[in-house]
Amino acid sequence: MKDKQFDDLPAEIGNPHPNNPHFNDILEIRLSRRQVLQGGLGFAMVSMFGMSLAGCNDDNDEEDLPSLGFKSVPISTEDKHVVPDGYTAKVLYRWGDPVSDGAAFRIDASNTAAEQMVQAGAHHDGMHYFPIDQLTGGNSSSQGLLVMNHEYIDDAILHTTGGYRDDKAGYTIEKTNKEMAAHGVSVIEVRKSGSDWSVVRPSSYGRRITTHTPMTISGAAAGSRLLQTSADPTGREVIGTLNNCANGTTPWGTYLTCEENYQNYFIIPNASELTAEMQAIVSRDRVSSSGTNYSWEVHYDRFNINKEPHEVNRFGWVVEIDPFDPTSKPIKRTALGRFSHENAAHVLANDNRVVVYLGDDKTNEFIYKFISNRAYDKNNRAANMAVGTGILDDGILYVAQYKADGTGVWLPLIYGQNGLTAENGFADQAEVLIKARAAATLVGATPMDRPEWVAINPKNKQVYVTLTNNSGRGTTNNPATDAANPRAKNIMGHILRWSETNNDPAALTLKWDIYVLAGNPASTVAENQGNIKGDIFACPDGLWFDNSGRLWIETDMSDTVMLDGEMAAFGNNQMLASDPTTGEIRRFFTGPIGCEVTGIISTPDQKTLFINVQHPGDVPKGLQAQLGTTRPTPANPHVASNWPDFDPNGRPRSSTIVITKGNGGKIGT
Repeated sequence: MKDKQFDDLPAEIGNPHPNNPHFNDILEIRLSRRQVLQGGLGFAMVSMFGMSLAGCNDDNDEEDLPSLGFKSVPISTEDKHVVPDGYTAKVLYRWGDPVSDGAAFRIDASNTAAEQMVQAGAHHDGMHYFPIDQLTGGNSSSQGLLVMNHEYIDDAILHTTGGYRDDKAGYTIEKTNKEMAAHGVSVIEVRKSGSDWSVVRPSSYGRRITTHTPMTISGAAAGSRLLQTSADPTGREVIGTLNNCANGTTPWGTYLTCEENYQNYFIIPNASELTAEMQAIVSRDRVSSSGTNYSWEVHYDRFNINKEPHEVNRFGWVVEIDPFDPTSKPIKRTALGRFSHENAAHVLANDNRVVVYLGDDKTNEFIYKFISNRAYDKNNRAANMAVGTGILDDGILYVAQYKADGTGVWLPLIYGQNGLTAENGFADQAEVLIKARAAATLVGATPMDRPEWVAINPKNKQVYVTLTNNSGRGTTNNPATDAANPRAKNIMGHILRWSETNNDPAALTLKWDIYVLAGNPASTVAENQGNIKGDIFACPDGLWFDNSGRLWIETDMSDTVMLDGEMAAFGNNQMLASDPTTGEIRRFFTGPIGCEVTGIISTPDQKTLFINVQHPGDVPKGLQAQLGTTRPTPANPHVASNWPDFDPNGRPRSSTIVITKGNGGKIGT
């Protein structure tokens, strides 16, 4: 999620999709971009298909429509979080809080690496609530396991004296280990007593999974020569997970954590020493030759690609975790492909096979879906999740091609088909999955404007995806605008949706439209105005449907983006709710300064909502006098905050917030 938001390709990489047909070359029906921008593609779809997608497969019960029964909160620029009247928002779980019975957080950041291993990681992101009795058929809304990602860190905050960039001479292996321990996943037990939620401590379920945790590699890529390293010549076990962005779940009650910007942890001191194959891989991965985010390679050779060329290939996967078994070993499921995974949204096909939708969160990358070969067996959890033979190991990965006439096709990524052969650099299916981006380009997938979260409407199985932004769209060395990505220099983002043929998630054809173009109607730039029906927002990122079919949208304007005059109108990042039957959008939550609003899940009864506030600041507010401002400026990009503790000597802490309604009703009604 958190990324260089306008993630234009480095000049030396250029357009990674030179062979992809642009929509301008394949138009079957030429849609006016003006029509798309002013009215939304849904209006054009009416004339093409006789109905808009809003009506496709609409089996909603009139008595269970996703109404928006709250008053919008205003745009905010304050260092606090805000919810509508009648709601309560409580901070539940902050960076540094014990997972179970570990050490307490120290406000001067003096906790050790060992202590961080049993504390909440940094930068909370995607998460899920598992009812404590789920495996026995229960559906508890008062006790469960809350599992969440910790995407990355601000090293200046994590350490008392900063990280490598702040203090090279003082950058010890202890600091590296603490940084690695602050990444990954938390499993915590939560319980409701009366109307109050708390973390259960101690808990036999409490667990941290980090960049230090051993993991099994499973699926077609397991054992591949491109996954073999000096530490693991078998290519079947990797130490750790990192840059854990959004998430997913499975029907059998496991958690999927998604590895996103893995490239930021590796360095190539000398690319000429690599094989031509690895040069192509790291170029497409956008690995830097000038430096990494944290310089872990100072103490761990595996993050230096010249020293360990294949280690980078062992990241960028979806990892399956069993939250109910704290002794279980996480599994990297390679059948779901390798790229910058945002989330993994699953749904059962009409024949009970498992379908998982996946977005690659980079500009001009793709949207994928995995279809399992066999059906989900509700009576055999062990078989569903077995290593090597599990449902997520046995299936086909497809990539989307969105056509200009509002239809689309899913293109299979199968070795030996559609040019995925040895002559084109793919020796077997393992290499198709490891080089999924290159494979998708070769078969003709549609380059998109940063595909992030995918969400599925439980009422009708329509699929929605946030396309956060792409300021390079239509510029030199980047794809031209097209029907699905209609705005040049797209800084506002949009949400795309589609219905699969016959309303079957396993179908290989679809009909799509644009649900909303984000933006500010007061902008003087026409393409930045959007067509929002309701409260304005920019850079949609997190996306989730509640059980009533209400769509929740979270935004991620980076600190740098907030400096842009076009973004000033939106204030702090926010969360909104939308009614897909009417298109109305209302602002439900605003976060503190500098934060991203991300991660969202409710209890089954929809009376409790958990969300995450990530990176509320990159320096403590105690430095405000030195900085001269609490908001970023072009001359001073730092964001000073001490949310949520408001301790004058404290540090900003990413946190999980629990939201309830005063009358005990469902959230959003």
